[in-house]
Amino acid sequence: MDSQHIAPGKLWAVGLGPGDSELVTFKAAKAIAGADVVAFHCARHGRSVALSVAEPYLRTEGQIHERLMYPVTTETTDHPAGYRGALDDFYTEAAEVLARHLRAGRSVALLAEGDPLFYSSYMHMHKRLADEFDTEIIPGVTSVSASAMATGVPLVEGEETLTVLPGTMPADELVRRLRDSDAVAIMKLGRTFPKVLAALEEAGVADRAWYVERASTPAQQVLPVRDVDPATVPYFSMVIVPGLLNNPIQTTGEPAMGEVTVVGLGPGADRWTTPEVQAELARATDLVGYKTYLSRLSPRPGQRLHPSDNRVESERACMALDMAKRGARVVVVSSGDPGIFAMAAAVLEVAAEPQWSDVPVRVIPGMTAANAVAAAVGAPLGHDYAVISLSDRLKSWSVIERRLHSAIDSDLVMAIYNPGSGSRTWQVGALKDLLVQRLPADRPIILGRDVGGPEQELTVTTVAELDPDVVDMRTLLIIGSSTTAVVERAAGRAVFTSRRYSPT
Repeated sequence: MDSQHIAPGKLWAVGLGPGDSELVTFKAAKAIAGADVVAFHCARHGRSVALSVAEPYLRTEGQIHERLMYPVTTETTDHPAGYRGALDDFYTEAAEVLARHLRAGRSVALLAEGDPLFYSSYMHMHKRLADEFDTEIIPGVTSVSASAMATGVPLVEGEETLTVLPGTMPADELVRRLRDSDAVAIMKLGRTFPKVLAALEEAGVADRAWYVERASTPAQQVLPVRDVDPATVPYFSMVIVPGLLNNPIQTTGEPAMGEVTVVGLGPGADRWTTPEVQAELARATDLVGYKTYLSRLSPRPGQRLHPSDNRVESERACMALDMAKRGARVVVVSSGDPGIFAMAAAVLEVAAEPQWSDVPVRVIPGMTAANAVAAAVGAPLGHDYAVISLSDRLKSWSVIERRLHSAIDSDLVMAIYNPGSGSRTWQVGALKDLLVQRLPADRPIILGRDVGGPEQELTVTTVAELDPDVVDMRTLLIIGSSTTAVVERAAGRAVFTSRRYSPT
């Protein structure tokens, strides 16, 4: 028959699963047995893990075995376009080898370890062949599933999420992704294992991380990651970090040690809560904080909330550290940024005591109210500024006055936190009296109340026009310096302090 009239063969992308031949699906076994050509990738040594997995399903005769040998694996290359260029050329040449079989009317089963569309070399063939030939993809059990099975530990539950990471990604990105995820599978180990282990330690998840080598095969090994000899780690290995809902941190007979993370939600709008903070909130077993701040959260099922009054910072810190010492992952919630007149200092001050010295404490930043108020009117914090709290609950008013005078003497913009409350009603009046004595009457003052929240109010006024009665605990004041300008523009008012300093 004229070759022009031969119907092209069909391409089967056959997922073999993680290594155990008994985990090959019925459909995959049927495709392997029925194919005219069985193709497989291999390194330069010529051996193929994929072919060995498929061996029970190969025909004993009348079947072509097409070996697609990589020109490089981990070694260097003299290809003018480097490693990537060498592989691109190889994939193009390998696709043409398969295309010749398909054009000749032969069906081709291209073997893929795991699943063909999950970190598989098959994808490079698919991009080059699927538009021309009839193609069918047979999914396979992934190495992630097999490795999770090998640990015998539940991987994810409920609303937890699973993140799959390649060990080849940059170390700082690995740390960030590990901190932002509930459960994690890390692939492509081998020589990357020391970097991966360091990232697990830095992210604080090494205690519950497992190393799985050659999952589902007779050579399978499962170890805590800290027990692994980095020099022995092959490419076909994986790190599994199970979620926390049903997986307490590994122990050796001692009580599990959790951690305390202090976070800032931002000043009011949910959009100002950072993804890093959201990830910490999602992973927490316990949420601790002032009841007003906790009311901004939507806890997931199983999380325990511990609301309290706003005047018991030390007690709140002790409770959080005690729960962490007993294995809980505790998040202490602040508004704004936790390190600015908030819970980070309170927790660390208590954590400095000997009985808490072994409890890990981390602080995750958030947007602070001063930045939110400043941005809402322009850039009044564009030059040097001082941040001062008017609360005299933990320091005397005489100290506050002295600091206000020092900031004025230095011609600094001032961001004033905690101006008043139900029990502190005279401080803003005293502040105005001081400002009237020391500053020009037309010096700009910005009042930002509930910025980012549903009751946001912004007022640009002056020292002479400041009304203490409109200032409450939810208000932040920004008092301008001699170089702070209020400019009326056609597009709207702008307040800014120049980065150049030329006092008037």
